[in-house]
Amino acid sequence: MNNSLVLQTDFGLSDGAVSAMYGVAISVQPDLSIFDLTHDIPQFNIWEASYRLYQTISYWPEGTVFVSVVDPGVGTERLSVVARTKSNHYIVTPDNGTLTHIDHHIGIVEARVIDEEVNRLPKSGESYTFHGRDVYVYTGARLASAKIPYENVGPMVKVDELVRLSIHDAIMKNQQINGTIDILDVRFGNLWTNIHKELLRGTGIQYGDQLEVTITHNGNQVYRNNMSFGRSFADSRLGEPIVYVNSVDNLAIALNQGSFAQAYNIRTGSNWKIHLTYSQQEEGEK
Repeated sequence: MNNSLVLQTDFGLSDGAVSAMYGVAISVQPDLSIFDLTHDIPQFNIWEASYRLYQTISYWPEGTVFVSVVDPGVGTERLSVVARTKSNHYIVTPDNGTLTHIDHHIGIVEARVIDEEVNRLPKSGESYTFHGRDVYVYTGARLASAKIPYENVGPMVKVDELVRLSIHDAIMKNQQINGTIDILDVRFGNLWTNIHKELLRGTGIQYGDQLEVTITHNGNQVYRNNMSFGRSFADSRLGEPIVYVNSVDNLAIALNQGSFAQAYNIRTGSNWKIHLTYSQQEEGEK
């Protein structure tokens, strides 16, 4: 472990919940380095919690411990686990699907159920509604500061028994690339898809080409238009849509200096589909 603890919740910062988690962590180890991934996950949105971990985790050093608490099932029989990834990061979280994108894109090699007889904040036994404070950050801080080894978290659980959300890879068929709108670039309203830039190889698509973009929700078309494929927003005019490669090397859709999501009431998840239709270019045609 590297004495670093990264926190993610849907708690927001308008009350004392996150501060209480900080207090517990520092009580475990005063010199622990604590960082915020985000506390603005939409309430109960496990899908977004899963994606934000995937978006972030690979940029942190090996041995970093993440605590992710988006937990609509708090107080129920859902498991509390610590997963170890192939990249040697640790995630403390309820087993409710939060590990979906990490497992799909990076891989999980081991998971352990938190033994609350050992890894629970002292004198918190009567509380069943704030596991983020009493179980997750307490266990995460003990793990990050090497107060306990990973093996002392609790008994192992089979990785293939962890809860997973429905997730699909983008595919290419008949000069059309089909994917999902995984997440929003929240502040700017850009749509981030699951279509990796490598899927463009062999299509003949080049910067400046026009693509027909269709967006559907539960099979119903909600948007259709032609837009250009550009390197950056400078390749489009103010207010125009553009397809570009985002910071995680996936295709994204934006309005130049506008919110695409707000303008067309677009949301995210596996039931939001995007279809990019292109014309195959012959060699030497350009």
